[in-house]
Amino acid sequence: MTIAIEGMHCDACVRRVRMALEKVEGVTVREVKVGSAVVEADAAKQASALEAIQKAGYQPHISA
Repeated sequence: MTIAIEGMHCDACVRRVRMALEKVEGVTVREVKVGSAVVEADAAKQASALEAIQKAGYQPHISA
């Protein structure tokens, strides 16, 4: 799943999002860069991944 993330502007943001996603059990982080993340998660964990990004202070949107 590719997630577009609003509010990410720097490497510190990337680290914050990566750390938040890595704490979610059942989510495998493939890539995090400014503005987006690519993760593997089953349907039940997708919402948890989005919630973790929101709690880190950013606005996630699943992109195609």
